[in-house]
Amino acid sequence: MRDPRAPRGRRERSKQDKQERIRAAAMELFALRGVSGVTTEQIADRADIAIGTLYLYAATKAELLIMVQNQKFATAIDDGLAAAATITGTIDEVLALIRPVVACLREHVENGRTYLHELVFGDPTEPYRREGLTLAGRLEGGLATLLARDERINPRDAAILARVITAVLHLSTTATVYMDRSIEEVLADIREQIQSTLAQHTRGDEVRRPW
Repeated sequence: MRDPRAPRGRRERSKQDKQERIRAAAMELFALRGVSGVTTEQIADRADIAIGTLYLYAATKAELLIMVQNQKFATAIDDGLAAAATITGTIDEVLALIRPVVACLREHVENGRTYLHELVFGDPTEPYRREGLTLAGRLEGGLATLLARDERINPRDAAILARVITAVLHLSTTATVYMDRSIEEVLADIREQIQSTLAQHTRGDEVRRPW
């Protein structure tokens, strides 16, 4: 068995270098032109590799987009979890976690919408989609953990509510009718929906306190 601490071989280093060049080229072109305005050939040219080589790393343009967006999505979740740990109040904690994710998805609206669509409707066994779905599960798990801190919400209900909130997040960031909304407008809409959802969930409690 190869010692993981041993230096990487030339072939492995070359493979990693090509993947990073593809990722960088795709990230730059998608940011400039949007996913619909870029071809795989253009990404291959920017990465200075043959188109056949590019297909060894990502079979479609959608997979290239997911590769790029996964990296951004992971960073957004990390930032959100860190921000949520510094404040108190269920809704404020949830919004602190969601804010960087919304900003990530709305950085380029077309790319964000396409990314979420591909995660939901694409092949879940494809490696980049599988990675993206794992990240989505991490976000949902983070939301459930925050919600379960409130004594009025048991862990099972927290998990259900976390799924509801992720559905709200998905709709609010992808629906065509909301395309022209700013990040702050999207977040305000999400806050209202979360407040309504949690208020209905806790209605009838003997002990009431502000969220």
